[in-house]
Amino acid sequence: MTIKIRDLRPGDPSDAESVVRVRRAALPFMITTPAALAHELATAHPDKRHRILAAETEDGLVIGTAELGLVHRSPEPGQSFVNAYVDPAHRGRGAGTALLRTAEEHLAAEGALETYAWVLDEPAHRSFAERRGYRPSRSAHFLRLDLAAGPLPELPAVLPAGVELRPASAFAADPRPLFEADAAVSADEPGDVPEAPPAYEDWLSSVWHEPTLDRELTRVVLVDGVVAAFCAARTDGATRYGSAMTGTLRAFRGRGLAKLAKTDSLRRARAAGYTEAFTGNDTGNEPMLAVNRWFGYEICATETRFAKKPENRT
Repeated sequence: MTIKIRDLRPGDPSDAESVVRVRRAALPFMITTPAALAHELATAHPDKRHRILAAETEDGLVIGTAELGLVHRSPEPGQSFVNAYVDPAHRGRGAGTALLRTAEEHLAAEGALETYAWVLDEPAHRSFAERRGYRPSRSAHFLRLDLAAGPLPELPAVLPAGVELRPASAFAADPRPLFEADAAVSADEPGDVPEAPPAYEDWLSSVWHEPTLDRELTRVVLVDGVVAAFCAARTDGATRYGSAMTGTLRAFRGRGLAKLAKTDSLRRARAAGYTEAFTGNDTGNEPMLAVNRWFGYEICATETRFAKKPENRT
């Protein structure tokens, strides 16, 4: 069977829905919507050389997709990424191979020297990557919490002196304090490729205006009026909630503020009708894994970051 690889059609809602259907089938632990997909493509920085590909059968059925681009904020030139997904019901038909080939050709033409990819930590997926010259590095867990069953931690009856809880929507007039907090916390996140923080305007378009960001469920902890911790929430607008980032600025750590923000966010998410909560942690991030175990999250899958470097190209 012939597999056609093409770009996502901007402005075509049905095409975005097809790609989202594949992403959800292949990686059901991620929060993704057609609006978010369209936004991702429309707001990508030009230097990212971002593309979203679709693998289509002869009868027009989308069975695979890939996102790819350059890590344009890295001080190391030539860093790139590709993440490919194939609908589990249509694997073994060559879609993954065709997607990866097209992606690598595009990245090479844009000057990529190293390429990184997240791969499910399962034998078939790892073998696929290794046969094509990719080698494993660090890994991360997906975690799931059933919001419809079991208790959630209670909020304290009285917050400590000087501590406030607010929604991100309270910063609508000036979200810069959240941008600065996000940049500070993100700098401590593990990663294979160093990246400079985004410019404020880029953060506004890619994070603050991202369609799945729920500004009411995103909760912010202030200490004496200063942003100290936050839990950023994304939702699909139906049943699924995701913690996009939970963190505390260094000066305020060790006081339980991240737990406070996440407790508030999860309780409000359940009250709003969300039934599943997802998050992700690097396997070496034991402090945050411990926090999520305390909430009742359980590991539901693991991904490994694979890299293809010049010395292991085939």
